[in-house]
Amino acid sequence: MALLQEPIYCRRCRRGLNIRFNDLGLIAGYLHAAEQRGQHSDHRPEPAPITQIPDPIIECDFCSAPEAAWIYRCANQITDARRITAQVVSVNDYRSRHHAARVRRTDTEHALTQAWGERWTACQGCADLIEARDLYGLIRRVADAMPAKLTRGKHLMRTRGELHDRYTAVFDTLAPGRGQITPGHPLGIWPNTAGGAS
Repeated sequence: MALLQEPIYCRRCRRGLNIRFNDLGLIAGYLHAAEQRGQHSDHRPEPAPITQIPDPIIECDFCSAPEAAWIYRCANQITDARRITAQVVSVNDYRSRHHAARVRRTDTEHALTQAWGERWTACQGCADLIEARDLYGLIRRVADAMPAKLTRGKHLMRTRGELHDRYTAVFDTLAPGRGQITPGHPLGIWPNTAGGAS
């Protein structure tokens, strides 16, 4: 099995970073995992491999709970983000609706690619749902842990849909076995050497 790339963490806060790529496949930047969830960070990312971070703070990649206990492997997960470049409306529609016309066509272009990686850390609660292959239970747990601005009203349906797409891909490509995260072993201790590095 090919060696997996080490997760990237911030030297300053010791927390996980997400990698963003541009349309050429080059690294466009790093983003704190908390920023991905709609929270703010008080500093810019200072990326380094997890093995170079003393005592990294490993959070659950699913519900963001502290003290992740397990690492799962799956196919590399990516998400393409698109930017709106133009919206077309009908002039008559625009006038009759008092400047509140429906959009007839939206043109977009590639903005960034979010790389989620091949390793997913899980707290014990999420790990129990993964082991039971309970996709909807995992989505419910993750949505309940998200900020209200992402799960209020119509946002809840969109958020659950995005989680369903992402986690279905994780479940479909999940490799057998899992690594146990322990102090001094941020990449996990695997039951056999084929599972990953320790």
